[in-house]
Formats: sequence, C-alpha cells, structure tokens
Amino acid sequence: MSKWLFKKENLFVRIAIGFAAGILLGLLAPQFSLDIKVVGDIYLKLIKMMVIPVLVCAVMTGIINSAHISSLKRVAVKTVVLYFVMFLASFAVSFAVAMAVRPGRGIVFENKPVFEGGAAGAINISDVLRELFPDSIFEALSANNILPTILFAILLSIGIVAIGEKGKPVADFMNSLSEAVFRVLSMIMETSPLGVMSLMAFSIAEYGSGLFMAIGKYILCCWLACIAVFIIVFLIPVRLYTKTDVRTFLRACGRIALMTMSTTSSAATLPTTIKVSTDYLGAPADISSFTLPLGCTINMCGGACSFCCLALFVSDFYSLDLPLTRFAAMAVVAALINMAAPGIPGGGIVLMTSFLTIFGLPIDLIGPVAAFYRLLDMAFTTVNVEGDVAANLIIAKSEADVLK
Repeated sequence: MSKWLFKKENLFVRIAIGFAAGILLGLLAPQFSLDIKVVGDIYLKLIKMMVIPVLVCAVMTGIINSAHISSLKRVAVKTVVLYFVMFLASFAVSFAVAMAVRPGRGIVFENKPVFEGGAAGAINISDVLRELFPDSIFEALSANNILPTILFAILLSIGIVAIGEKGKPVADFMNSLSEAVFRVLSMIMETSPLGVMSLMAFSIAEYGSGLFMAIGKYILCCWLACIAVFIIVFLIPVRLYTKTDVRTFLRACGRIALMTMSTTSSAATLPTTIKVSTDYLGAPADISSFTLPLGCTINMCGGACSFCCLALFVSDFYSLDLPLTRFAAMAVVAALINMAAPGIPGGGIVLMTSFLTIFGLPIDLIGPVAAFYRLLDMAFTTVNVEGDVAANLIIAKSEADVLK
C-alpha cells in the first residue's frame, strides 16, 4: 500500500490525505494550526521561487524545439492565431460564467478574510505593455517581474534558432537546464501534502467551515465555465464552419475525455487525440501531426477558465475591488504564461501562483485549492485537449478550402 501511495502519479492522493489531516487539525487544535502556518508559508515561497526558472525554461525549450515549424508556415500562422483567439474567447466566456456564479461571495465566515496587502494591484493593458519592456533584464529578474522575463526568453529563443548550428550548444544547455529545473520543481511538489495540510489547518482555524462552501462554489464555477467554453467556443464553431455532425464530434470528445480525466495530461493523451482526430473525425494526418502536438504546448483554453475563475474567486473572497477593465489585462497575461504550463502533476498550481502574484492578489488560497486541484485539472485538461481537436478540424477545413 505504501509503495502505491508514494508513486509519482499518486501525488494527488497524498495531497488529499494532507488536506484531510489539515481539516482535523484545524477543528481539533486551532491554536496549533495557527502556529504551523509557517510550514505553508515556506511551501508557497518555494513555489514562488521556481516561477521564473520554470517559465523561462518552458518558453525557451518550447520555441527552440519547435523550430521545424518553418516548413509549415501558412498552417503554423493559422494555428497560432486560432489558438490565441480561442484562448481569448474562452476567457470571455469563463468571465461571464464567473460573474454569474461569483464563487467567493455569499459565504458566512467566523472571521472575515482580510488581505493585508490592501487592494489588488491596479494593472491595465497599458501597464501590461509597459511592463513588458524593462530597462534591464537583470533588474527585471531581481524584481521577480514575470512579463518582461517571458518576453526576453522569447526573443533570446528566436535568436538562438536564427543563428542555426551556432546556437546548438545554447539550445542543448537550455534543454539540460530545463530538465534540472523541472526535476527540482517535482521535488518541491512532493512537499505539497505538508504544505496543503498546514495551509488548510490554518484556514479552518482562521475562517471556519465556511471555507468549504467557498471552495465548493469555486469548483462548480470552474466546471460550469469549462462546459460553457466547450459549447460556445468549440462545438458551435466546428458545426457551423466544418459541418461536422454534432453527435460525431461529441462521441469523439467523449473518447478523449476518458483519457484526459484519468491522466490529466495533454501529452499523455496525444496519441489518442491524433488517432481520434484522423480515424474518427477524418482530419488529415499531416495537419493533425502538426497542430495537435503544438496545441499541447500553447493551446490552453482550460487555463483561460482556470485563471478567470481564480481571479474573481480570490478577489471576492477577500472583498477586493477588481474593476472589469482589469480582466482585459488578465486575459493577455494569462495567454502569455499559459504557454509555459509545466508538464508535471499539479504544475498548474505554479502558474496559478504566478498569475495572482502579477496582479497583486493574495496567494493564501492556493493551498486549499491545491487540495482539490485534481478535480479542477480533470476539467481544465479535457478542455485544453478538446480545444486542440476543434482547432485541428477548423484548420483542416480552411486548408481544404485554400487548395480547392
């Protein structure tokens, strides 16, 4: 039993145990639970420490290792543009759902949650664009500024690809560095059960049982957003543009969902995604073999649902003022950092932390959310992959029209 429990793929089980232990501690030993919050604080600091290295390595290796896409320039441009448009559309739909549900409101707490940092950071589109271009990359790194670091990583990667063979040593170094960074991140994620236990115990001792209702509403909001995105962003456009039979598309997505919900990994589902797309939906193999693997890296419509619902949940939970115009900036930022999704169990927790940090929102709820992240990740990963399938059909139809 212990051997099974400590397998890498069963991290979510260990987190669930830590979550349950945290609830018991919070209920039975409230003062002790408040005292051990330092363990959870260290856990969150370790995650924040890895944000910049993870984003830089993920972005750079993604671009460097995808340099071959130049042979499919037209399809590549179409694919990237479509993925970006689908992400923004998913964010907008998720925003509408989250505004209707308001997962952080209507909860009665024993102690009203207060964010010591005051109001959320006042960031808009102009601020995002200005933040992208630092006076010095070293200054940006020392200040832990994520956006300019991502931009520098993109530009440097393009430069490495552009110089061809001369850039190979740097490319090899980045691939090795990426493996080392993700290994360290995996080690940190193994401490999640302890971190979640500490944060959950503190939350129960501090806020009472109302926290359960808040997390439950947040999970419901995320699933509703994912369902809405599937219907509005995927199903309707595929039917209208490609004329694919709705029942055929739903059956194909159902087969894929069996894999995504059990593995919560776009990469692990990729062979099934390609097979279903080509054999069952009739998409061309040459286009599918390009758009679907690329989608595993940069098409994260589920991430749009995740970030939008999370931002509104956290701001409502702490009664922070988050102007509607702020969400436009959030959509752009979310699109940028979603391309660097770590391919490890619970890697989305790191991205959630970085997203909240950029906008000056509190990250204390990451612990309780992490305890339920498996339930969330099942929905987010399914939407990510089914978004790849929908985009693949649209790209294939557009190419067929061009070649007529």
